[in-house]
Amino acid sequence: MIMTKFATFAAALGLTASSALAGGYVAPVVDVEPVVVEESPATTNAGLVVPALLLLGVIAAVASDDDDDDS
Repeated sequence: MIMTKFATFAAALGLTASSALAGGYVAPVVDVEPVVVEESPATTNAGLVVPALLLLGVIAAVASDDDDDDS
């Protein structure tokens, strides 16, 4: 009877002691890969250049229009 209680106590103590002595907490190591940001080269927007040049041409034509009747 005493032997079974001792064996049960030793088994319980052995099971709890193995997890208690397993070691401390170790933070997981996470390998972080650097993020590569690809920057596109600075380009002019050709879709806006042509209308801007046409607008400048219209403005120049209107500014050079001579309505004087002094000829």
